Amino acid sequence: MNEIFLLMAALLAGDALLQSVANWLNVRALSNRIPDEFAGVYDEERYRKSQEYLKASTRFEQVQLWIMTPLTIAFLAVGGFGWVDGLALDAAAGPITRGLVFAGILMALSMAAGLPFQLYDTFVLEERFGFNRTTPKTFAADFVKSLLLTIALGGPLFAAILWFFAETGPWGWAIAWGAITVFQLIMLLLAPSLLLPLFNTFTPLPDGELKSAIESYARGQRYELSGIFSIDGSRRSSKANAYVTGLGRLKRIALFDTLIKQHTVPELVAVLAHEVGHARLGHIRRMLLTSIATTGLMMFLLSLCLAQPSLYAALGVEWTAGEPAPLHAGMVAFVLLMAPLNRLLSIYVHHRSRRHEFEADAFAARTTGRADAMISALKKLSVENLTNLTPHPLVVWLEYSHPPMLQRIAALKNDKPGGAVTP
Repeated sequence: MNEIFLLMAALLAGDALLQSVANWLNVRALSNRIPDEFAGVYDEERYRKSQEYLKASTRFEQVQLWIMTPLTIAFLAVGGFGWVDGLALDAAAGPITRGLVFAGILMALSMAAGLPFQLYDTFVLEERFGFNRTTPKTFAADFVKSLLLTIALGGPLFAAILWFFAETGPWGWAIAWGAITVFQLIMLLLAPSLLLPLFNTFTPLPDGELKSAIESYARGQRYELSGIFSIDGSRRSSKANAYVTGLGRLKRIALFDTLIKQHTVPELVAVLAHEVGHARLGHIRRMLLTSIATTGLMMFLLSLCLAQPSLYAALGVEWTAGEPAPLHAGMVAFVLLMAPLNRLLSIYVHHRSRRHEFEADAFAARTTGRADAMISALKKLSVENLTNLTPHPLVVWLEYSHPPMLQRIAALKNDKPGGAVTP
């Protein structure tokens, strides 16, 4: 066991410990008293159910965490990655094929280990609290589609990255970065019309009060609607949501059918205005640029690590001097080593995302003139989705891409959304 292996194991265990402490504090932060803001909105039985949901979800997360983390460390310790690389070497005709077989075997092992947890989450945990509407047939179809898309899209991209690092010299990392960026942009353009419809049915909003109200709002904001759709989220869950996907003229605003069913027209217009706010305030563009910059940093750091023999030795993968490096194994080792940096980056991204949510809330309130409708929508979403109203600050800091609901409502009431908003 070399020092790199010990560092990997310590990082994996340390991250699991940090998550466990955060989860423990989160459960401890629960209170039986309904917050004043939700008096008359949450009844005692529903509020108690929301707390039971958090406790059950947290227990499940802890079980998964403390099974998968030791399994990963044990797989490292016994040379599991070296064994997989040996299988790939026997089956491959060249370094690119070897890398693809290596990645494919690891993906299969990961999916096999994770499948029981997915099944429990969907058909036991979510079912117990009345959220699940996924049938076994839908679950199986989603699983197969996701797998095929990963192979069809991820395989060629991974092969290209391996080739760039192996064949294009010291600037291979920059070329790989460029290729990943182009891939990201293509996926953003194609996802609304080609990929997402594989999983959900997008139905244009029919003529009526809701469509008229949305179109009136859009005209008032001089915002060109590229498409507003209802999607059949109820096929999988009773939870409600809305999102914007795509870029430019190809972007779509999607409202879950559960959201449309449970909310009034003013509330739905406020929710849509929130999504429009993300676009008008440049949030989508900024987060995309952040993602691109982060990828560039990772590719550069990866290029520095791939030349270190100790990196491969930590995985039990042999690399004889003078022979091409098994770059596929080095990339896996790099991912394991980058846990602290990834955690720091995610904290920063979540912080920016929470600020963006405050700004989009304020945009919706100011452009609709109905802060009360936005507040009402947020309260309904909280009750319907059994949202935890009192998360511990450490959990918010580590994991929340949206501010806690009470903070969002307070900001809307006080008109202090976390910063100036310029439509």
